[in-house]
Amino acid sequence: MTTKPQGTVAEFDTILVANRGEIAVRVIRTLRTMGIRSVAVYSDADAEARHVREADTAVRLGPAPARDSYLAIDKVVDAAVRSGAQAVHPGYGFLSENARFAAALAEANIVFLGPSARAIEVMGDKITAKKTVAAFGVPTVPGLAEPGLTDAALITAATEVGYPVLVKPSAGGGGKGMRRVDDPADLPAALVSARREAAASFGDDTLFLERFVSRPRHIEVQVLADGFGNVIHLGERECSLQRRHQKVIEEAPSPLLDAATRQRIGTAACDTARSVDYVGVGTVEFIVSADRPTEFFFMEMNTRLQVEHPVTELVTGIDLVQAQVRVAAGQKLTLDQDDIRMVGHAIEARVYAEDPGTGFLPTGGTVAALSEPEGEGVRVDSGLLVGTVVGSDYDPMLSKIIAHADDRDAALAKLDRALADTLLLGVGSNIDFLRFLLADTDVAAGRLDTGLLDRLVTDFVPHVVDAAEFFAAATYRWLRNWSRPRQGPWDVPSGWRVGAPAPTVLRLAAGDRIEHVYSTGTPDDAIVRLADGENHTVRASFEGQALNLTLDGVLRRYLVLESEGQLWVAGPRGIATLRELREVNTLRASEHLGDAEIRSPMPGSVIALPAADSTVVAAGAVVAVVEAMKMEHSLTAPFAGVVELLVRQGAQVRLDQPLVRVLAETPPADDTSKTADRPPEKDSRLNPSPRIIPGDFQLGPRH
Repeated sequence: MTTKPQGTVAEFDTILVANRGEIAVRVIRTLRTMGIRSVAVYSDADAEARHVREADTAVRLGPAPARDSYLAIDKVVDAAVRSGAQAVHPGYGFLSENARFAAALAEANIVFLGPSARAIEVMGDKITAKKTVAAFGVPTVPGLAEPGLTDAALITAATEVGYPVLVKPSAGGGGKGMRRVDDPADLPAALVSARREAAASFGDDTLFLERFVSRPRHIEVQVLADGFGNVIHLGERECSLQRRHQKVIEEAPSPLLDAATRQRIGTAACDTARSVDYVGVGTVEFIVSADRPTEFFFMEMNTRLQVEHPVTELVTGIDLVQAQVRVAAGQKLTLDQDDIRMVGHAIEARVYAEDPGTGFLPTGGTVAALSEPEGEGVRVDSGLLVGTVVGSDYDPMLSKIIAHADDRDAALAKLDRALADTLLLGVGSNIDFLRFLLADTDVAAGRLDTGLLDRLVTDFVPHVVDAAEFFAAATYRWLRNWSRPRQGPWDVPSGWRVGAPAPTVLRLAAGDRIEHVYSTGTPDDAIVRLADGENHTVRASFEGQALNLTLDGVLRRYLVLESEGQLWVAGPRGIATLRELREVNTLRASEHLGDAEIRSPMPGSVIALPAADSTVVAAGAVVAVVEAMKMEHSLTAPFAGVVELLVRQGAQVRLDQPLVRVLAETPPADDTSKTADRPPEKDSRLNPSPRIIPGDFQLGPRH
């Protein structure tokens, strides 16, 4: 294939970026500094996306599903040909490690900014990769890696490898199909489920075994190679803070390695690249025991740019995208290994569209307000704009916030400050959770391993909406109500009547908490209260977009925005998300409390409705399955009842949209109705919450 054309970078006057989101924006930024025309590609869902706006030109690929757009090789190659691109940068995820894509570009005489198809194929098969690098003296984890191993052969080998063992699929990644087995009796069942998941995810159920490394740390080394046999490494990155084998926080250099080990692991990474005649930018991943930090083992090689590449760029001063372009254009490396210096410390946090308070369920919505941090030593790689629609078709990563400082402590503090300065309204994110991680004593001390994040999750307390934030949301709505045209004196929202006042009532929910907020008076002199609470004095006004709320004599400033049926309140305590409820619940005097609406816990698509309309289901029966961002979630009935379907299979649904109503089979005779004036909604059982069964990651493009 044509990865090493003769000539100079000047021959690349146009490069197509075959990706989306923050990585497409980041690549376009470097192409602009190099004077190279950039071509974006987009699906219908991304027609107004930031990467489309920032490119010099853009080509539509097709509908929103990735298989019909970003993963459609023929469409991407055709877009490159029609746009006059001489080269394609694949970013990461999607087609970045697809050998067929690299070959198709070569067939069209277009340069792929990546390694040869052979390197992609060898490193894409973990068994072949392990054998290939071992032949070059790179240490590998003890285990058994042969093509076509039967379950019986794996069970026999496990005794020799030693428990605990890791069952791993030969194809793919992202943790799919991986199983840790501590007890020999559990291995047969683990092999069956691992094969099933590997076959569904990658179309290949080949498995192999490795010894499980205790207290493992994930350390990777950045390599750079040209077409003349020169290979160097740019130091290592620590990527041990991860969840479900997906990285969350990365840093460079690793706080674990000493100078001697750093040199040895860098040499091993370069030997890995040499084993496949690698050309371009790549990353070699190693596993290191926290108990034996001088011992490391090869895991895999990623034949592309990594999500976490900015930390390496900040400590080395080398633009990796520019290096990719120059190497692909046939230039020699101008740096030797001795020229590489790691200066200071850099740390990166990935901002995801997910809710840590609900088991990291995907979120979504439209970005209603956005302010990203700036300043010396702070970098933001982002694909966001106000108005960006975050849907369920693609990976949930929104942006990356990176900090660089003289030492690790300073870098951690700077990143925490940058996260605190990030305002994102309209889409739920993990920003609070990232700050929680950075504040942990083990994280601060560099005592990391790949299981640490999962152990810390149980201690995370999501933002709990307090009364002041309920008042802020209700007052925002109340003030807006003052500005609309009136039907008469009785329509003024002051609540004045000849007899008792008639307050404006707003019914709000935050998580399982439901409150009625009562407001009377004028913006200069108002009274607010919760249903069962005391009166509070309020003075309120808008100052631009800000809400000035003087509550019981104390001034608080909030930014309140409405987006897709939700109210986002940003204030002194962080960001609170509330939604307005319009329907009135009915209590029934039975062991459960009324009919239940099963609502979508995230924006996504309904892929299954197991119970037909008007059928009777038992408590705990699955009544709907929602898919979003390559994850499936099964929703169950909280009690026995009759199913009423509110959506159709295949429907695209928003967060909190009702999907199924479960009607009580035998309503008791004596109903007790509660009106909005005397609501009992402090009891979250009024809307029985469906049980959510998180599914494993499903087949799809991942970063």
